[in-house]
Amino acid sequence: MADYDNRVLRGTAVADTYDAGLRAYMLSVYNYMTMALVLTGVSAWVVANVEPVQALFFEYTAKGYGLSGLGWIALLAPIGLVLLLSFRIQKMSVGTAQAVFWGYAALMGVSLAPILLLYTGASVAKVFFITAGTFGAMSLWGYTTQRDLTGFGSFLFMGLIGIILASVVNMFIGSSQMDLIISVLGVLIFTGLTAYDTQKIKEFYSASADGTMLARGAIMGALKLYLDFINLFIMLMRLLGDRR
Repeated sequence: MADYDNRVLRGTAVADTYDAGLRAYMLSVYNYMTMALVLTGVSAWVVANVEPVQALFFEYTAKGYGLSGLGWIALLAPIGLVLLLSFRIQKMSVGTAQAVFWGYAALMGVSLAPILLLYTGASVAKVFFITAGTFGAMSLWGYTTQRDLTGFGSFLFMGLIGIILASVVNMFIGSSQMDLIISVLGVLIFTGLTAYDTQKIKEFYSASADGTMLARGAIMGALKLYLDFINLFIMLMRLLGDRR
């Protein structure tokens, strides 16, 4: 409906104001997401390369690196922070929501530090740029397409539940073939979710007029795109990464 209204008003002052506001809103979403990725990357590098910090979260055993007690807390805490943002953000001030978001991004670095330990630096860089290119293309398509992706998103969400359940099962059976299938499906699902989430973020702006609501919405939008990017990166690392 908002797209129809904007087409009708295109070329008018109202349409120009709408377009400028939408661009500013989407830019704030991408800025949040980019800064969160930088924070996660710095956190992961510090945990992987600074031995005193690494020792806080990981312990070396006969089977390789394992999580310490603090490491388990850092691994599970992001789940709680995501739930907190998802269900309580409307009750939070914008500043509090930002603090929770930055805390989440920093803790995710601990979870991703093993990637820097297990894979070569060249393959991490290669997969990161592949992820960035794929993400950018799909997000642009989600922003510009006139096609309603609601049904597509529902299908992808069901697929996401499926690979989560399959991943839990595979933790016990340890099938390399199932791991490959999960990774391939994961790449397809998170690539599609990038376009879907971008469209929904755009639609949220169209349906919102309150400045505080838009500020909170920018944080939640950035969180969704951040998760799409991180999960796409992890799935591609499992497919394309070169182990040390």
